[in-house]
Amino acid sequence: MTTDRQRRIEGMIALVLFGLSIPAANWLIGNAGTVCVPNGPCLVPVAPGIMAPSGVLMVGLALVLRDIVQRRLGPKAALVAIAAGALLSGLLAPPAIVIASMAAFLLSELTDFAVYTPLQRRNFVAAVAASSVIGLVVDSVVFLQLAFGSLDFLGGQIIGKAWMVLLALPLMHWLRRRDERLGLAPA
Repeated sequence: MTTDRQRRIEGMIALVLFGLSIPAANWLIGNAGTVCVPNGPCLVPVAPGIMAPSGVLMVGLALVLRDIVQRRLGPKAALVAIAAGALLSGLLAPPAIVIASMAAFLLSELTDFAVYTPLQRRNFVAAVAASSVIGLVVDSVVFLQLAFGSLDFLGGQIIGKAWMVLLALPLMHWLRRRDERLGLAPA
């Protein structure tokens, strides 16, 4: 298999996983958690004494997957994925949080894109970390304010998403090293 074909296949896999993370986040927030608040989100513990809406786990992963989509398929594909993801988020979100879900997704992914793009050629792993951290803060603030009119779960949102990013960073380091070994250049 050529390196270009391998890059495209891996990009399509990341794109599918990115797309699946969106309905997973929307489903989790309304259906899975250790506690479900009446007329509110289902919550999971993300640190001792800190709870967050359960969808945070998938949102943190989505930010990293979008970076992989861009690395494998290019910036245009990443922007199309962001637009499609925002639409998908709006279509699949519970009615009470459609606007919050779409706005948070769109703004956080575009922020991630804006930070990741200039950094990724110099240091891929640092670009993923920096863009994901900034994206997850934007996502958390926008979503909580629009969905619930409150930033009560902000700390938990940030911590929960950061866990997913931290767990993904060793994989990003491995991916960068593997790319170098195989001569796989970013798109």
